[in-house]
Amino acid sequence: MEYKSISLEEACNRAINVKLKNINGEGGLIAIDKDNNISMSFNSEGMYRAFIKSGSGAEIKIYKE
Repeated sequence: MEYKSISLEEACNRAINVKLKNINGEGGLIAIDKDNNISMSFNSEGMYRAFIKSGSGAEIKIYKE
């Protein structure tokens, strides 16, 4: 991310929607960067995922919205 000057969201989307798809893969990831940005990228129909940040409520999801 740092060397390519891209955001966490863009890096995750490239990993899931470009690199993984190029090998006919399906899956997802949950990532956090040094600024506490969170990305939950996936290319399947659904993926169980959740996070909670200090001072805010939990975010829990299963399917794409």
